[in-house]
Amino acid sequence: MNEIIQRLTKHGISPTHQRVEIAQVLFAKPQHVSAEQVLNIVNNGHAVTSKATVYNTLGLFARKGLIREVIIDPTKVFYDSNITPHYHFYNEDTGMLGDIAVSDLDISNLPEPPTGTSTERVDVIVRVKNQTDLQ
Repeated sequence: MNEIIQRLTKHGISPTHQRVEIAQVLFAKPQHVSAEQVLNIVNNGHAVTSKATVYNTLGLFARKGLIREVIIDPTKVFYDSNITPHYHFYNEDTGMLGDIAVSDLDISNLPEPPTGTSTERVDVIVRVKNQTDLQ
């Protein structure tokens, strides 16, 4: 738990009890989770953390660079505990998100960004569907 508290403090985040619990869920392993999944895990078997607290904390963690928001569509957002550069596969049949290594995808000839801006990163989501046996 001390490692989590140090990580939050290093990023300028006050380590409240609820933030620490949410961080423990996110950083238990590399994963892609929705806010609802985090809420369910945090509230499983003990004191209740509100939905608003989970959403606000996830937003704070993303703004501070602790996690990455992966927006599939306006109603489906995942929070990625892996903040190293990478891309994603999204399976439209299962709703699962998987990583693609930067070395597996060649992106070149990016356009010049508008005047007064710079490119922060490139997000790529490759949408896939399960193959069905047509026999």
